[in-house]
Amino acid sequence: SSQLSSLPLQILLYVNGIYYIFYFLATLAMIIYKSQVFSYPDELLAPDLAVLFLMAILEVPRSYLGFKGNLTEAEAPLGLSLGLTVGSVGLCVYLLLWQTYVLWADVLLNAALLSAYGLESGLKVTAIAAFVS
Repeated sequence: SSQLSSLPLQILLYVNGIYYIFYFLATLAMIIYKSQVFSYPDELLAPDLAVLFLMAILEVPRSYLGFKGNLTEAEAPLGLSLGLTVGSVGLCVYLLLWQTYVLWADVLLNAALLSAYGLESGLKVTAIAAFVS
């Protein structure tokens, strides 16, 4: 039998996991910085932090299911991971476009994360297609 799991997907999942830790810490530090330097309305600080923490909570099962689905060559976990990626993309777009203050560093961090999500999603679809056929 041939091995159908995707090495590029596995590498990207690993690299994206490391990048996400950096992304989370940098975004949290920037939110704290913005709350100290700018006149950050208190009622808007909580939603921005909630989106960041919800994104972190989604990242754990998203990555786990991606790793598991790829290594076990199972479509269901990989499909669930793909669905969670859609949710993470939505939260990332919120942090890119609609958070209270968007700095150029926010744009760079979110653009890199969205690019990784896009590439990862394409590889997941390809892997699912290989597993099904």
